[in-house]
Amino acid sequence: MSILVQKFGGTSLGTVERIKAVAQKIMSTYDAGHQLVVVVSAMSGETDRLINLAKSVSTTPCDREYSVLVSTGEQVSMALLAMCLAQQGYPAKSYTGYQAGIVTDNCYRKARIQAVNCNLIKQDLEKQKIVIVAGFQGVDNDGSITTLGRGGSDTSAVALAAALNAVECQIYTDVAGVYTADPRIVTDARCLSHITFEEMLELASLGAKVLQKRSVEFAGKHKVVLRVLSSFEESAGTLITFEEVNMEQPLVSGITYNRNEAKLTIMGVPDMPGIQAKILEPIALSNIDIDMIIQNIGVDGTTDFTFTVNREEYQQASNILQDICSELGAEKVIGDTRIAKISLVGVGMRSHTGIASKMFHILGSEGISIQLISTSEIKVSVVVDEKYLELGVRALHSGFGLEKAAKEEYDPLPQPKVLAEQQKMS
Repeated sequence: MSILVQKFGGTSLGTVERIKAVAQKIMSTYDAGHQLVVVVSAMSGETDRLINLAKSVSTTPCDREYSVLVSTGEQVSMALLAMCLAQQGYPAKSYTGYQAGIVTDNCYRKARIQAVNCNLIKQDLEKQKIVIVAGFQGVDNDGSITTLGRGGSDTSAVALAAALNAVECQIYTDVAGVYTADPRIVTDARCLSHITFEEMLELASLGAKVLQKRSVEFAGKHKVVLRVLSSFEESAGTLITFEEVNMEQPLVSGITYNRNEAKLTIMGVPDMPGIQAKILEPIALSNIDIDMIIQNIGVDGTTDFTFTVNREEYQQASNILQDICSELGAEKVIGDTRIAKISLVGVGMRSHTGIASKMFHILGSEGISIQLISTSEIKVSVVVDEKYLELGVRALHSGFGLEKAAKEEYDPLPQPKVLAEQQKMS
């Protein structure tokens, strides 16, 4: 029998009624002849409630105990879903991340998966049980509970799919798939039938909330077939492929954004070799991710150095940069937390020129000033004032004609016989 891994997010499990609806979907898939591993997130709002509880007793909660606390949300979901399935006569069994054999490093809040031991899960699958696994969590080599960061249940699902050689990992969420833009901002955004892993990785890293970036990286590395689907409506969703389909078109596959950006600049830095490392190494050692970087041309022996970070880590990064400023004898540190990043992504950019200039023209015609620019083979990102974010996204979506593309035919969901043949071939 073919193995499918399905992941259900917090919105899909937000109420008891929603959990029952998810159970019905799982039962339907099970009855179709699949072996099933289901990964669950915490119920909608539960993780935030637990985080607020932690903050109510400690301004700086210990990372280890913080992970112990916030991991309980997923355990509630897994137990309730297993109970719901059992009530309907289906053989379900729940697992914590530890019981599922997910081993991580000891970076408690942003742990990375190092190994997955699926022996117990495989035994239960052979007994035709539906295995329910708490996402977002694992255990380090010392036996401590770790968590994988926001959206970590996606990574849990992909890791299990890779370890089990599942034919597909299906990510169920509150949208029908991957859209050309956020449909909450762009009303005529289209759901894509397929997108490449490369494009999806860029979209995830640039702010798209559909999938956690690390889950896409993991899927690409281990050749896990991903599909994004809606828990609330029937559709074939978006298939994330390894091959570029019709590479020449479209030039731009999607537009994404990130509100959670902040900018820091250290001014009057001595312009000498190695100065960039002296600035960024202390930031990196504090496990703060740096995004866009720009350095001005040196004048009179000094230069200005600018980079962006996650807004939640702005104050910590700013404090570190103030110390660096004193050590280097720089002029001062300035920052801005009212910025946002808008990005265009598409493999078609490789074979076409003028995408960036068109983007700049569209934004300029709307009176939107660009503060920072970053490019790669398949993306162009700009930082703008946060108040222009939605205007910029809508203008670019219209300007590149993403709403006008021909309606795409959805790839059908795999059937048990087809999946079984694919497994034999692999």
